[in-house]
Parts: sequence; structure tokens; C-alpha cells
Amino acid sequence: MKLLLVEDEPRVAEIVRRGLVEEGHLVDVCSGGRAALQQARDIDYDVIVLDWMLPDVDGLEVLRQWRQSGLRTPVLMLTARGQIGERVAGLKVGADDYLVKPFDFAELLARLEALHRRGSGQIELRVAGDVTLDGRRRALVCGESEISLTPREYALCQEFFGHVGDVLSRSHLLTAVWGTNYEGDPNVLDVYIGYVRGKLARIAARQAAIKAVRGVGFRLQVGGD
Repeated sequence: MKLLLVEDEPRVAEIVRRGLVEEGHLVDVCSGGRAALQQARDIDYDVIVLDWMLPDVDGLEVLRQWRQSGLRTPVLMLTARGQIGERVAGLKVGADDYLVKPFDFAELLARLEALHRRGSGQIELRVAGDVTLDGRRRALVCGESEISLTPREYALCQEFFGHVGDVLSRSHLLTAVWGTNYEGDPNVLDVYIGYVRGKLARIAARQAAIKAVRGVGFRLQVGGD
């Protein structure tokens, strides 16, 4: 999963982030509500973990603004508040689940996975020309042919199939697939572009291909466009 963790306590944020990364998930961290408001609109996350008590804009107001702007990403409220009335307030504003601190990490992980399964049906299939990106099978499909994708390859394909014909910058792709906290070699993007290009070529020949736009980024080209 690609997750946004909005938590202002550094120790809690690092413990949760590290645990989720060890489980194989991509995690971005925001320590304030104002930054989280924009980040969740700029990046397509699978699930958001949102703390209620934040130093600038509280979590309830952040969630209210997200829902009013049309953001439908599943949100799990993470907070020390335990009163029934407060839990109900969060759910009424648009929270999908609620976990009170202190919590068991295994329960947090199970709840996040459940929210992801519940919400993933909205974007299970994406199409570019004759090629389908199947999220249920994590594969590229063309006619009777199918080729599986690794998690990184699938995340990269999600970006291209969600913006067919659009030029996507290198920075956009790195952030979307490897997260805002990625500090590794940026050339990893070229490596994975190569992997996806190879799989597209094997399954779709000239039906769909990733083309470099010099000095800008890459675009998914369909047919002869």
C-alpha cells in the first residue's frame, strides 16, 4: 500500500512508519495538518492514517476539508481521544475507521489492509488502448496474453495508465512510486521504466509504449498517437 501518516509526535510517527515499511508498504509522513491537506490532494494514496491532535489544523478539520473537496481516500483516525461522542464525530465527518492510542501495531496493520481491500475496487481496472492494467491480478492484460508485475512496476503502471498521453515528470513519478521521503538513487526510475517497457513490448508490441520526453519526463503512448 501507499500510505500517508499524519502524526505530530516524532517517536510515534517513526515507530509506525518503520513497522509499515518493514511490512513492505510505502509511507510518507506529515507532522502537520496544513501540509497534509495539500499532500493528500497531490498524491494518490491507498489509505491515510490521520492523528486527531495536530499542532496547526486539527485532524477533524483536515478530514472535513478533504471530504468537502471530494477526496475519497479511506482514512483511519488515530488518536488518544477515547470518548464515544468523539469517535462518532470523526465517523460522521468521514472517517472510515478509528483506533485509540495506545494501540497494537498488528491491529493497526489489519485495519489498514481491510480499508485498502474495501477501497481498491474503485480502481481495479485501467485501460490504455488494447492493454488493461488489472489491479486484482496485478498484471498487464492484452487479449489472451497476461504478464504479472512486481509491486513497484504496478505502482508505476498505475501512474501511466491513470494519465494516458500526459507527460509525467521524473519528480512526479519518483514521489508517486517511491514516496516523498525517498533518498536513494534517482536512477532507479530509469531501471523500472526499462522493466515496464520490456513487459509492455512483450504483451502489446506497438499498442502501448512508454516514451521519454527529453528534459521533462515520460508519457504512455497508445497506438500511433
